[in-house]
Amino acid sequence: MNDSSYIGRFAPTPSGYLHFGSLVAALASWLDARAVGGTWLVRMEDIDPPREAPGAQAAILNTLESYGLEWDGEVVYQSLRHEAYAEVLERLFRQGLAYACTCSRKQLEGYNGVYPGLCRNAGHSRENAAIRLRVPELVYHFDDRVQGHFQQHLGREVGDFVIRRRDGLYAYQLAVVLDDAWQGVTDIVRGADLLDNTPRQLYLQELLGLAQPRYLHVPLIVQPDGHKLGKSYRSPPLAADQATALLLRALRALGQTTEAGMEQGTPAEVLAHAALHWNPDILPRRLSVPEADLR
Repeated sequence: MNDSSYIGRFAPTPSGYLHFGSLVAALASWLDARAVGGTWLVRMEDIDPPREAPGAQAAILNTLESYGLEWDGEVVYQSLRHEAYAEVLERLFRQGLAYACTCSRKQLEGYNGVYPGLCRNAGHSRENAAIRLRVPELVYHFDDRVQGHFQQHLGREVGDFVIRRRDGLYAYQLAVVLDDAWQGVTDIVRGADLLDNTPRQLYLQELLGLAQPRYLHVPLIVQPDGHKLGKSYRSPPLAADQATALLLRALRALGQTTEAGMEQGTPAEVLAHAALHWNPDILPRRLSVPEADLR
């Protein structure tokens, strides 16, 4: 199958270096694009400077290159897109779809992460306030290419969600929807920890009249204590001299077949073989895979 209209992307957050869990997500995204002759973009989700690790941006790009995961075009930096986010935020505010919220974390304790609408009709000033998007009392659903049918009642399970934080930084939900549309992304391949974010993004796409991409959420790699591999749990960064071994391990995590002798190959050879044999239908239909199972 060849689909030159396919546009995929990998969008790392530079709060730390890439680790094995992020390699699995990047590899799945790269393979899904390359297997059909599509485009693969890299976007740096650098909209949260306080959480950014010094040197992480350059390290992420260097690691992708050393693992053979080459991208198309220029890297996009979300920190340069504030004007676009502000414009849409203003439009949502004018339409009465967004409002200012002054609730503190303490006030929201006990609501199990579902915003109860305390500021919905308060008419607060936007100064020193978060901006929330009003959600409908509706179920949003989609068919994930791996995880199957997923649905969520936005009102009962999420509540009005933040699209700009109190400190003036734009929220992930708004930025990701606008940038995927702006870059023409047709297929989003990412970790299953973002599965339950998708209905919020579908709602925003609908509100703004944007096309809806296809979604594929790959299983998370989890540690023995159940936590996902990640920067906050000191998962080791990817070493350049381990590229072939870790690419093969990532392929196993994705349920893909590898052949004897591939351990002796270069990263480019491993990737060429993997792209030729990429089969999304045999990806594990699970939300997580224990790291210990992959050794």
